Amino acid sequence: MEDKLILYMHAGSGNHGCEAIVNSLCRMIKEKAVLVSYRGEEDNRYSLKNLCKIVQERSFDSNKPAHVLYYIYRKLTGDGESFIRYRYHEVFRGNPGPLAVSIGGDNYCYDSMLNDLRLANSAFCKKGIKTILLGCSIEPELLQKKQIIEDLSKYHTIVARETITYHALKEVFGKGKGKPVLYCCPDPAFTLEKKELPLPDGFARGNTVGINVSPMIQENESIPGITLENYREMIQFIIDHTDMQIALIPHVVWERNDDRKPVHELYETFKGTGRVVEIGDGTCEELKGFISRCRLFVGARTHATIAAYSSLVPTLVVGYSVKARGIAWDLFKEEEHYVIPVQSLKTAGDLTEGFRWLLDHEKEIREHLEAVMPSYREQAYFTGREVDRLWEEFSQPQKI
Repeated sequence: MEDKLILYMHAGSGNHGCEAIVNSLCRMIKEKAVLVSYRGEEDNRYSLKNLCKIVQERSFDSNKPAHVLYYIYRKLTGDGESFIRYRYHEVFRGNPGPLAVSIGGDNYCYDSMLNDLRLANSAFCKKGIKTILLGCSIEPELLQKKQIIEDLSKYHTIVARETITYHALKEVFGKGKGKPVLYCCPDPAFTLEKKELPLPDGFARGNTVGINVSPMIQENESIPGITLENYREMIQFIIDHTDMQIALIPHVVWERNDDRKPVHELYETFKGTGRVVEIGDGTCEELKGFISRCRLFVGARTHATIAAYSSLVPTLVVGYSVKARGIAWDLFKEEEHYVIPVQSLKTAGDLTEGFRWLLDHEKEIREHLEAVMPSYREQAYFTGREVDRLWEEFSQPQKI
């Protein structure tokens, strides 16, 4: 492979948050990047096909003999990074380039991803490639683990997307001149473009509540079934006490983590009212087009709520981790009323109470977003400028 800017740790565009990060970053930077993807066919199907060169990871699932051989080799040598070199074979051939960007997002929020993140970062560094962790959220408690600190210290630059993560990183790495260089700026997806497809029947532009729910928050609920019970109660309140329509909008459509399943379950409950519309799958830009035409938004997926915030739509987040709290704090200087942790849902009316507050304060929230969003979006472009600067710096021929 020729000298190219590499984007990695991308799980695929069926998660439209992953798609939104890559889409918006690729539109910011000058260099046409190479995207190493776990699900390359998804990226070609949605919005990334013409924005970057998409390289499909090699999969052990489709090559059992290779899996066995690499497993034996790793056992004999202790070379865990060999798995990464196999998966990223194409970008490690020849001279892969001086810079690789880990598309951070919330990858460090999931235990199942921590080992691959560490091994990939180490493999690139041993190849002499500088690494950037971009747009990340990290639970502060995770930074108490020695192995995580050792991993993060290998990045040349870390860009946190909210201040809770940034301050936690500063506590660990201080203000010294050593690695990593730390920055804080908004998620690149705050700059995502939108595409406005025709609205379906029953979607009243400017008078519809957009609603997103995900299996992820259901997995983090403290009482089995409490999440959908709260959503049903809230939808019934909207139907009984307002004239607004309701649009159910998925944002991740992976087989094992598919928003369309709880979305459809809610639709089936209320379809007879004539007040509920079920939005199908689309690109991240198309889904933002629907979200942007809502009056209010209640969402679980981070990038569904980012699409709403950046479209000046008053938003209530049903969150489960630091990312929701951090973004809300940066926008509003408080978390209360703007984020309801799914773990805190104890009774069927908790989410409805949060929605009532959002409705009562709709005007002032929209005015606040109108005031802060232009500068907030402009700050998000820093990520692209920094990637461009580091690419230019490290791709220059070394002086002898």
